[in-house]
Amino acid sequence: MTAFPAWEVYAPDDAALQHALPLGKATETIAQLFKSGRPVIGICAAGILIRAVAPHLADKQTEPPLIAVAADGSSIVPLLGGHHGANLLARRIASVLQGIPAITTAGDLAFGLGLDEPPEGYTLANPQDAKGVMATLLRGGGGIRIKGDAPWFADSNLPIKDDGALLIEVTHRSVDGSPEHLVYHPRSIAIGVGCERDTRPVELIRLVQGVIDAEGIARDSIAGIYSLDLKADEPAMQELAKWFGVSFRVFDAATLDAETPRMKTPSDVVFAEVGTHGVAEGAALAAAGPEADLIVPKRKSERATCALALAPAPFDGASRGTMRGELHVVGTGPGDAMWLTPEARIALSEATDWVGYGLYLDLYPQLQPGKTLHRYELGEEEIRVRAALDLAAQGKRVALVCSGDPGIYAMATLVFALLEKEPQRRDWARILVQIAPGISALQAAASKSGALLGHDFCTISLSDLLTPLEAILERIKAAAEADFVIAFYNPVSQRRRHQLEMAKDILLQHRPAETPVVLARNLGREGERVTLTTLAELDIEKVDMLTVVLVGSSASRAIALPDGRRFAYTPRGYETKFGK
Repeated sequence: MTAFPAWEVYAPDDAALQHALPLGKATETIAQLFKSGRPVIGICAAGILIRAVAPHLADKQTEPPLIAVAADGSSIVPLLGGHHGANLLARRIASVLQGIPAITTAGDLAFGLGLDEPPEGYTLANPQDAKGVMATLLRGGGGIRIKGDAPWFADSNLPIKDDGALLIEVTHRSVDGSPEHLVYHPRSIAIGVGCERDTRPVELIRLVQGVIDAEGIARDSIAGIYSLDLKADEPAMQELAKWFGVSFRVFDAATLDAETPRMKTPSDVVFAEVGTHGVAEGAALAAAGPEADLIVPKRKSERATCALALAPAPFDGASRGTMRGELHVVGTGPGDAMWLTPEARIALSEATDWVGYGLYLDLYPQLQPGKTLHRYELGEEEIRVRAALDLAAQGKRVALVCSGDPGIYAMATLVFALLEKEPQRRDWARILVQIAPGISALQAAASKSGALLGHDFCTISLSDLLTPLEAILERIKAAAEADFVIAFYNPVSQRRRHQLEMAKDILLQHRPAETPVVLARNLGREGERVTLTTLAELDIEKVDMLTVVLVGSSASRAIALPDGRRFAYTPRGYETKFGK
């Protein structure tokens, strides 16, 4: 796990692997991951992997790596995607396990590398020609010349000759390749940009694309888009990064201003406004590094600027500067992993930091590796939301973890309340806030007990910490008179037992004693208990703070099936419609 910290591990339930996700039916899980384009490493017989993906094989140019690893780690076999990372990945796994990478592709065996599989940081511009070049070399059809800096060829067995008939060129310029000429582009260009607030994205894109075209820069050599941190939420810059398919990162003013001696067009006016003598040039130079050259000084449109800097070697564009902070308010559902939505799982998996009540953070330990956990107690809701906002303002990807749905008696509303209350926190305002919905307790309770929410319903929290008791009782009375099915959240606490008793008394004045009532405790967690009773027989002592209480309407029914199971449901009216 430490060698591949960002990877997910799937295992059978009986494997007892602490941080593993449930494997389910192996062939289905493997096929789904493979179809989604994710590399798959199976510690299993190669046949299992082959049978799982066989129906989905279509285009070897797009298929992800598929690797079989012997149970004892002795052999690592890349089955598919050999020239899409599988061979390199197999070698990496072998180095960790001290096993043997069973590479079978001809070029790798003869020369120690694949021409269509450059190392990280480089892109082959004409991959369609790699096979022909390799075939020529394998036939002994002459040597190969190297133009530009290509350090990964140094340890290969390629026949490198100054007068070779074949050419490999490494350049940040846009160059056409051919069947005798392979072109590799290093990701070594940093694009710095600036613009007025709310500049139209099309203006910034036209400016930068025009400069790229005029200067003959290869699109694949662009490592990232960079600017001042005040522009982290600038839509035009976000769209520019999407246009080029790269990261958008920002620097503080002091970092950009430190590049003033290397700027070609420093401005005192800009410094007076934002604290740096140049945004576009400063950002490009800061991102490309101290050895970089400013190859395109500031260029302007009506409301935008850009500049280009060239680093001496490829660099990870996402590792320079700070990303726009993200706050994902995540609903994890009641607690069962099967109820965690794909969106919520992705948000948890991709977050750098988790913030929340400790019990909620521990619901999904298999997703915790590599995360920084920030634990808070009950009653510290505002403290934890502020902490989440502060972390996101630092450029982190934060998951504010809530049980159930984050918009139902949870933290999403407090996030927006604080953003509205404190507009002076510009660092908060620049954060990307997204809500990942979850299965709520009332949905889970209704599903576990039948279909009690089949007609109009409402939810009422019985906690008087934030809502006066008088208001709560008025809402109960109104819901009772309107004959809503009611889901009671926070029905009791250690000190508060009387609200639910009062609610029961009010409801008995408006609906039958035999009205179905569901008590659902610890849904989706160890100790889950779902009890079906009636309004008259509702025992407050059987309810605790982990229970959600559903009370049917006057039309709700309880039924018993032949196998002894009992369910409650609320008619929608179909029986009347069909009867007619």
